[in-house]
Amino acid sequence: MQPILFTNGNLFSPHAASLADSIYVEDGIIRAIGSSAELRLQLADRHYRTLDWDSACVLPGLVDAHMHLGMHGLKLGMLDFTEATSKEEMLAMLRARVAVTQPGEWIMGLNWNEHNFPDQRIPNMQELDDMTTEHPVYLTRTCFHAFLGNSEAFRRAGITADTPDPDSGAFGRDADGRLNGCIYENASIPFARVQPEPEPFRLKLAMLEACRDALRLGLTAAHTEDLRLLGSAEAMLRIHRELREEGLYFRTHQLMFHDYLDEMKELGLQAGSGNEWDRIGAVKLFADGAVGGRTALLKEPYHDAPHTRGLAIHTPEELREIVGSARKMGFPVAFHAIGDGAAEMMTDVLEFLPLSKAAKLPDRFIHAQIVHPDTVKRMSKLNLAVDLQPRFVASDFPWVLERVGPDRTSYLYAWKKWLRSGLPCSGGSDAPIEPLNPLLGIHAAITRRKPEETHDGFMPEEKLSLTEAIELFTLGGAKAAGEAGQRGTIELGKYADFTVVDRCLEDDMDPDELLKAKIRMTIVNGEIGYTQ
Repeated sequence: MQPILFTNGNLFSPHAASLADSIYVEDGIIRAIGSSAELRLQLADRHYRTLDWDSACVLPGLVDAHMHLGMHGLKLGMLDFTEATSKEEMLAMLRARVAVTQPGEWIMGLNWNEHNFPDQRIPNMQELDDMTTEHPVYLTRTCFHAFLGNSEAFRRAGITADTPDPDSGAFGRDADGRLNGCIYENASIPFARVQPEPEPFRLKLAMLEACRDALRLGLTAAHTEDLRLLGSAEAMLRIHRELREEGLYFRTHQLMFHDYLDEMKELGLQAGSGNEWDRIGAVKLFADGAVGGRTALLKEPYHDAPHTRGLAIHTPEELREIVGSARKMGFPVAFHAIGDGAAEMMTDVLEFLPLSKAAKLPDRFIHAQIVHPDTVKRMSKLNLAVDLQPRFVASDFPWVLERVGPDRTSYLYAWKKWLRSGLPCSGGSDAPIEPLNPLLGIHAAITRRKPEETHDGFMPEEKLSLTEAIELFTLGGAKAAGEAGQRGTIELGKYADFTVVDRCLEDDMDPDELLKAKIRMTIVNGEIGYTQ
């Protein structure tokens, strides 16, 4: 790798005044920072190439600290209902896909969200059957915790009206007890078993396309959980190794689903093991579901459905067993918990099986959307990082207010309170559930509203500054991965990861200007991963 001098950039350094506009990189590491004239003088006797940033804004490399690379890659080829605004529009999109799909083949779609529909109605099984009974249809809600299928999909999955609901799952039924096509949480398992597995080359292609899309959007790295999709830790490691050898410049930090602990032990994998491109992180587990499908576990019943508190994916005893197994292998855990009931349950487990303060990587609390202040205080004493997804505010408000009711409003999606807790906080998208674009996440953290809206934001007291929001997607991700000494800021000795934007980003700017910003260049390890 030839040394390179990057010049004429507006370096993002919010905590220190700097006249520096140039960075010298050698072996992928920042070796010098200063003015162009200073560095050219220092480097007079060296051979290097030069790249002019043309006065663009240079951020530390942006990182998505929680997403699913493989699923995002597959989504790029799926029927995507993100922009659908009604049940009728969903059906029209399905009708068009049926017309070009061979009979017998599955029709897959994702990201429907009935809260974007005027009447909040979704297709039922009969409406799907009226469209086709020759294709199994299987659609995934935006939260990935609720699904919708036609009768052919149910037939292939072996589910009938007499099939009982499984533990931690349910089949939707109408007032007469007939299946209506809805599928919740673990009830989706029989459907996943009968769907054709993507061929290995398609999985690798999906990973490649996802990484390329991330680079195009200014991301230099992602914390991802691909193990369940790829089927084995060996396949996951091999695919990423091959992509790197084939010239992909993108870093990954892998969360490892708990069902694969035995294989991880056989392969000798350890928390933090790997190289500068691909590293192994915490053991992933689910404590509950999502608010949209009322499967997030609450301490008290849902305000708009007082018959339910949601679903616990595991009993407290099962959670202790999973965390205990991870601890024996030296791993932290990364737990999905959205409701305050799930957060409290996980806190009980982590206090019973605490992670050493000296551990290389922290435990990770993923989502943190509804957490009682008393639980936050308990969590603040743990070796724990908090993974926030700011875009959830734009997607979930205002309907989430009716879901949880007024008594819980003060601690909904409370990003500012989390920053004040003293725990390290990172920013992510949860793509493909939300858009991967990190500028949309930063905008949501600052405005707490959708881009097209003009109000003051939902719970405006929880708005972050631009600097705080950017740090979620830079230094925050580095801290969550135990890599704050290696990346996350533009400093000597750190990796040369930069996101180059076409305009200066400052705390006093109009946040809607972010939506007009263009990624000029994405640089990883001193190499150009994307250029406009």
